[in-house]
Amino acid sequence: MNSAEGRPGPSRRQFSIALGAALTGAVIVGAVSVALASTSTVQTAKSSVTNQSTHKTTTETIVVDSGGFALYALSGDSKTHHECTKASGCYSFWPPATVKPGTHVTKGAGVPGTLSTWSHGGMDQLVLSGHPLYRYTADVKAHTAAGESVNSFGGTWYVFKAAKSGGGSGGGGWG
Repeated sequence: MNSAEGRPGPSRRQFSIALGAALTGAVIVGAVSVALASTSTVQTAKSSVTNQSTHKTTTETIVVDSGGFALYALSGDSKTHHECTKASGCYSFWPPATVKPGTHVTKGAGVPGTLSTWSHGGMDQLVLSGHPLYRYTADVKAHTAAGESVNSFGGTWYVFKAAKSGGGSGGGGWG
């Protein structure tokens, strides 16, 4: 009996069952959250691309992150020859496109090449066809790319263009 209220309290068995059910529910919610958060898709989208060497803006289908922001590669930059680094100040303008550790990355239709991640410096950076990917801080809204052909940090920045469909020999790529 619960002497404070004059009625019986829950039995130890009832308490164990309720606790077990609550914990099971929490585990299921946690597993669903992890499953939902553990996939990131790189896709293509029509975007406004401003070429900084010609000062022309065109609409092109380019590779973007899940938020619609352009993804860039730096010529000469690779996992074995890293031009853009935090120490050089590059990350202040060109932050690496990253995912949470353990995230499964997938490509949407039209994304050229092989997509992977590169674990370094405490982060997992997206890599497309061997090129580490970055965002540009001047791209303040989705579906705009203001960093095409910018020369800085040891190379030239380019967006990846969507793979061409059809039977031709051409394809997407960057530059």
